[in-house]
Amino acid sequence: FACELEARQGDASNGKLTSETTGEIELDGGGMVIVRIHVHYKLPADEAMSETIEGLHNMHAERCPVARSLRPAIDIRTSFELVSQ
Repeated sequence: FACELEARQGDASNGKLTSETTGEIELDGGGMVIVRIHVHYKLPADEAMSETIEGLHNMHAERCPVARSLRPAIDIRTSFELVSQ
């Protein structure tokens, strides 16, 4: 996500792009398994970049190697929020 933003003149460097990740665990056959992961990105950006960021976010999971690897077994959801600079 950060590389795609940088390629489109967004600034995700030096810790500006942050995320909070939560997971949901359920019992399955007597053991615990991760069933869902939610990643919420926060990025300081002007509203002028919001359309570009939304477009990148919408295609992010399809290009992310981690999401692509885990997706067959775990429901992965992402969201983003523009925060004031």
